[in-house]
Amino acid sequence: MVVIAGDDKDRSQPRKVISVDPTEGRVLIEGVNLVTKHLKPNAQNPQGGIVKEEATIHISNVMLWDAKSKAPARVKRDRTETGFVRVSKKSGEAIK
Repeated sequence: MVVIAGDDKDRSQPRKVISVDPTEGRVLIEGVNLVTKHLKPNAQNPQGGIVKEEATIHISNVMLWDAKSKAPARVKRDRTETGFVRVSKKSGEAIK
């Protein structure tokens, strides 16, 4: 995935997707939208402290990465005999 909007926008390199929440329409991407959490002391972390971790971003702010053209690409759906296949509009290759 490529982040196309927001503070972490970078169309030149793909990022790793950690999780997707389709009901909320949000995506968790590695190293994007870092937030600071303040932790109270507990049994696992007796000192407490401040931790930076990723927060979700809206799915409209990301685009699929096309490996053949090495660029972000839009996706269309083509009908086949077995069903539908996602196809990159930039290179014409099927996306798995």
